[in-house]
Amino acid sequence: MNQSLAYAGAALICYGLSDFVYKRAAAAGIRANHFLMAQAWIFFPLVLVYALAMGQLVLDAAALWGCVAGGLIYGGFHCFVRSLATGSVSTNAAIFRLNFVVTVLLVVVLLGEPLTSGKIAGLAFALLATWLLAGAGGSYAGARSDKRSRSLVLVALATLAFGASNFFHTLGLRHGAVPETLAVAQAVVFMPLATITVFLAERRLRPPPVTFKFSVPAAILLLGATLSLLRSVAGGEASVLVPITQMGFIVTAVLGILVLHESATLRKAIGLAAALAALLALAAS
Repeated sequence: MNQSLAYAGAALICYGLSDFVYKRAAAAGIRANHFLMAQAWIFFPLVLVYALAMGQLVLDAAALWGCVAGGLIYGGFHCFVRSLATGSVSTNAAIFRLNFVVTVLLVVVLLGEPLTSGKIAGLAFALLATWLLAGAGGSYAGARSDKRSRSLVLVALATLAFGASNFFHTLGLRHGAVPETLAVAQAVVFMPLATITVFLAERRLRPPPVTFKFSVPAAILLLGATLSLLRSVAGGEASVLVPITQMGFIVTAVLGILVLHESATLRKAIGLAAALAALLALAAS
């Protein structure tokens, strides 16, 4: 379990840093579909070469669950990146990374993982954090209410999709799929979806060169996060480990406040404290 916790911690850091890169890309005016396509072009060969080099590309029917997860991850990331165009990274990233609430509910109900008092307390703190952070203001302060509402709807959809994707990854692992193979299966679906979306909209595949300034580090961070998450869940309970991996918003929020000078309100501070309490309760369960 200690190794699983270490992998979960590594995923936490990688997800937090990648969310910050997404915000910087949105601030630079890079369209969500361009960013995700460029990221997918980098991620797919990286994960494929890594799996082959490690001898962990094992064809198995259980890996098809990774394909389902790939479709959901694309939809989740697309909504999340679009939400950052008018939303605060310290708020939206926190809400997005609370997608573990969805995962925990699914693995408890459908896979029979135990629902302990620690998990119940963790979910309660997580829901409190979501409510607090959704109204924390951040860069919404000067935004029109319709833009704020649209941003929150997009990040809510992203949260549901990503939470479900982690459940399907868990399903694949429980049926014997290798973590690296699941990551490749995810990319096999993600990359075509990202590419087709851009082509259908523009009839060409030419993202602005500046896109790769952000998509390359984002792809590398996402590779580390994905592999760490899958290795973590492969060795322990998803209802404990997935929440830890998704607490990267703490890293993102701190960077947003310190680097981007986003407002550090009392409500936001309490929301982050509640999220941290959720992490501690779930890790101890």
